[in-house]
Amino acid sequence: MSTFTRFNSGDVVLSTDKINSNAWTDSLNELTTFFTSSTEALNYSSPSSSGQFFLELFKTSTEAASSTGKVEFSIAYGHKAGSGSRDFSSGTGGVGFGASRTIYSQYRQLVYGDESQNFTFNGTTPNDIYVINIERARIKQGLKVGSLNLKLASGSAGNAGTVHLTDDSVTLSGSATLTNLGRQFNLVSGSSGTMLGTTLAQTDSGSYGFVYPDAGIIIMNPLALKTRIGGAAVDSQYDITPSASLSSDGLNNKKLYHAISGAGSFIVDAEEKVSSQFYFTRITNQEFNYSTNPSFTKSDGVLQFDSMANNPKVFITTIGLYNDSNELLATAKLSKPLSKDFTKEALVRIKLDY
Repeated sequence: MSTFTRFNSGDVVLSTDKINSNAWTDSLNELTTFFTSSTEALNYSSPSSSGQFFLELFKTSTEAASSTGKVEFSIAYGHKAGSGSRDFSSGTGGVGFGASRTIYSQYRQLVYGDESQNFTFNGTTPNDIYVINIERARIKQGLKVGSLNLKLASGSAGNAGTVHLTDDSVTLSGSATLTNLGRQFNLVSGSSGTMLGTTLAQTDSGSYGFVYPDAGIIIMNPLALKTRIGGAAVDSQYDITPSASLSSDGLNNKKLYHAISGAGSFIVDAEEKVSSQFYFTRITNQEFNYSTNPSFTKSDGVLQFDSMANNPKVFITTIGLYNDSNELLATAKLSKPLSKDFTKEALVRIKLDY
């Protein structure tokens, strides 16, 4: 017989688990090929064109060519004085106000909450930044710390001067700086959360940057990167040294793109928290021994079969969860009917994930 039984406080238990998965589309663990949309990559026609601000990267040429292609991540270049991009306006007072300045201002606003704080990397404050922003759909609720493995190339086929970058979450034993973007770890030379060596700083250039796993953002220090993969010692195609001329196109987004695609290896895992509510439904021997099924009784309410008067036998198939107003909120279907009579008791565990 259908009836209501209130859960006691001990009958309801909340559990939260972290679920890790490969971040890239189709559950791919490592990106080895990188493609830009041909329209976007060439879209530098005006100071406000999308290519001036960012490039979106895809894992296949087919995805890049499709209007519904799945973006893996985007890259951007920012300069606090607006160098490396054309001015939005050529009029009086317009010098230095272009895409690169907008990018720099946007990310320091996101991290610090204002547009006066500059990015400082282990005591060094460069004029510019590179940004990798992983598509939100790829990271779910955030990146798994210690899973980042990004290679940047400075030579043909990624063999000469390749730098291997990761966060330093393992080296720091899980501690992190807290910002408006959540946890902040250092971007370091190493792998899988472990820093190679004992110092963050490159010679006179500071550290490589910061990793914000909760936002899926990596902010990089071009001054430090070019000490390893910049200048005359590397192939010009892979030189990551930004062009920071005022009021002119530096095409710096493309420089970071070539460094990433030339090395051909970007690994990072996604992480999400799944909360589960467990309801322990206790069915005592005195409960739920009759049914409201019309075949169970005659028209006058008498049991259809006299033999069931003192020993009814029913089967439980569904359990409903109701609020205090007896409104049905959810139903749980048993995998098979549960036999029930006065000689049996049962405990059914119901799990709700959200």
